[in-house]
Amino acid sequence: MLWKFLHRLIYIMIINKVLPAFAIALVFITAACKKDSPSPSTPGTLTNIPLQTTIQADIPLGVADNFAILAGSGVTNTGATVINGDLGLSPGTSVGGFPPGILNGTLHINDAAANQSKTDITTAYDDAKNRTATDIVTLSGNIGGLTLTPGLYKSTSSLALSSGNVTFDALGDPNAVFIIQIASAFTATSGRQVILAGGAQSSNIFWQVGSSATFGTTCAFKGTIIALQSISFNTGATLDGRALSRNGAVTMSGNTITKE
Repeated sequence: MLWKFLHRLIYIMIINKVLPAFAIALVFITAACKKDSPSPSTPGTLTNIPLQTTIQADIPLGVADNFAILAGSGVTNTGATVINGDLGLSPGTSVGGFPPGILNGTLHINDAAANQSKTDITTAYDDAKNRTATDIVTLSGNIGGLTLTPGLYKSTSSLALSSGNVTFDALGDPNAVFIIQIASAFTATSGRQVILAGGAQSSNIFWQVGSSATFGTTCAFKGTIIALQSISFNTGATLDGRALSRNGAVTMSGNTITKE
């Protein structure tokens, strides 16, 4: 009988002082199994962003669509910056740092294209700022670690990308639009990244910034930034999108800016 066999086995293990070691080994094996088993991550505040049903149209940029960089008061660069796209300035007159910077595009200073682009980004800025939706999602503080799905997002003060990266997930729709309204300043700290998933496109992400935007060293950013004031890129930061300043300067330092 099975029970007699087990009884005999345990008796032999007790006599030979094997049972305690067996029990200890069993405990360690069980603990190891538990340790190796994946446990679900605990989402932090706002990591579960609700899906929005309101579909946002993109922000028309007019002539500014051709620009990688557009500034109001001036453009400065130090180091081996590469701009893939046009560079424009209006109404300022000072563009410095090219060379050593490389412009793979056309420079427009107070010409018809630059002047019209400034009018167009004013319209685009107001459009982005005034978008509304019944299912708008409010953001605050740090958006690092979040995954955003298509729709409209709003911050009533300053906003930061720090302590993690942010992911834009288009949920399989390459035409999906993301609009982020920021009432004050925006800062992306050193090394932070914008990650695209589910077919998301840099050209469909719009950041409306109520004052200035700053990007830390080696930050890898994506989207069209339309800032009321200055836009600053620290050493090694990259942008796939556009940096469009209505009234301020755009400052670069060994960056790669590619119009998307």
